Amino acid sequence: MPKNYEHVRKPEWLKIKLNTNQSYMKLKKLMRNKKLNTVCEEARCPNIHECWSERKTATFMILGDTCTRGCRFCAVKTGLPNELDWGEPERVAESVEIMELKHVVVTSVARDDLKDGGAAVFAETVNAIRRRMPGCSVEILPSDMKGDHESLSTLLSGEPDIFNHNIETVRRLTKKVRAIAMYDRSLELLRRVKEMRPGTPTKSSIMVGLGETKEELIEAMDDLRANNVDIVTLGQYLQPTKKHLNVERYYHPDEFEELKRIALEKGFTHCEAGPLVRSSYHADEQVNKTTNQRKMEYVKGYEENSGQQLSNTNF
Repeated sequence: MPKNYEHVRKPEWLKIKLNTNQSYMKLKKLMRNKKLNTVCEEARCPNIHECWSERKTATFMILGDTCTRGCRFCAVKTGLPNELDWGEPERVAESVEIMELKHVVVTSVARDDLKDGGAAVFAETVNAIRRRMPGCSVEILPSDMKGDHESLSTLLSGEPDIFNHNIETVRRLTKKVRAIAMYDRSLELLRRVKEMRPGTPTKSSIMVGLGETKEELIEAMDDLRANNVDIVTLGQYLQPTKKHLNVERYYHPDEFEELKRIALEKGFTHCEAGPLVRSSYHADEQVNKTTNQRKMEYVKGYEENSGQQLSNTNF
């Protein structure tokens, strides 16, 4: 921390009451028993209790708990990752079934040590969830896979209902905030998804409070729309530890309302904006008619091919 840095005090609207009720504790125990990681816990998300207990959504973090990158905003640990666990997709799917989730986000640590960045495990996780819970919509939130086109094709083979990849911050601050990732490479990834699967909604997220200007945020929105991104989320950056980037300022809820208005005026189909909003916040509200059509076609095709009737198809 620079000697001349003046600590910015957290405002009242960022203080929340944790709801560690029986339902939440039960789900947390399930995660440990299944040896699963969730970004809800690893990234210290402030909305974990609402999502797990009330909204029936969760964000699973696959490919281990150790990231090969060291982004200066992220609380996930970095280092040398473990071997791939090919039993993980089925354990995630089983947990989704037990939790009776209606929307799942599958994200991961960055695995730059793998040729495909972990894309094959992503696809298998989506397929495993489909087999157990065809009524559950699935969103994937991968790294940029270093821009590898073959890895992207593998990612999309699971036909996710939403493809999410975060630019995290404005162009000027990208090098300071993100490790290895590039602003234009992230935009290219999102554009290519739309080219390969035009019916799949694409999504990205921006943190505020890192020193960006309003004009830069608007420019970032324009960049996302220029690459046909459908959904955007905007939330306040919160410093996880003293080793991470400082918060330059806290945005007032009224400022988030203004940013949401601007985003919708620019043509985003959905925007979540607020002090506690994270990339997966209220993700279940962002699926569209294409998603429901996909679910019905999947169920019909599976039942015709297997001769078995699927349960858990409420949608």
